Amino acid sequence: MIYDSIENARLYFGLGERIKTAFEFIKTNDCSLLKEGKIEIDGNNIFALVQKYDTKDPEEAKFEAHQKYIDIQYMVAGTENIGFVLADYLDVVEDYNEEKDVELLDGDGDFVQISEGEFVMFFPDDAHKPGIKVEENEPVHKMVIKVKI
Repeated sequence: MIYDSIENARLYFGLGERIKTAFEFIKTNDCSLLKEGKIEIDGNNIFALVQKYDTKDPEEAKFEAHQKYIDIQYMVAGTENIGFVLADYLDVVEDYNEEKDVELLDGDGDFVQISEGEFVMFFPDDAHKPGIKVEENEPVHKMVIKVKI
């Protein structure tokens, strides 16, 4: 897992051309103007999911993990907590679904708070529980960029 400000995105360009392309998409677009839904950046290799929702209580969510894609979760507006822990420390609630590239897990982890202009990058071993309220439920505008491994 990596947590940082989008201003430092160039530090991670060395992780691969697809990661660089994903960060360049964030930096060269006014993300607040993007419509909700899926935006193809490089076909199925890189795409963005633009989301607007209200944060929720931690017990309302499960941890998730992916095998085919790295998640770059970028906060356009608002603040939320995201749970994180190595997937091996959790119990499987729903077996891996290859079509949806998701496995649901349960257990305990730590939390990172992300606010406008910050991102968290999750790799396949990183289980994560996004969309959690900080103090009160609040609306957020977030973009999740999926980068194929």
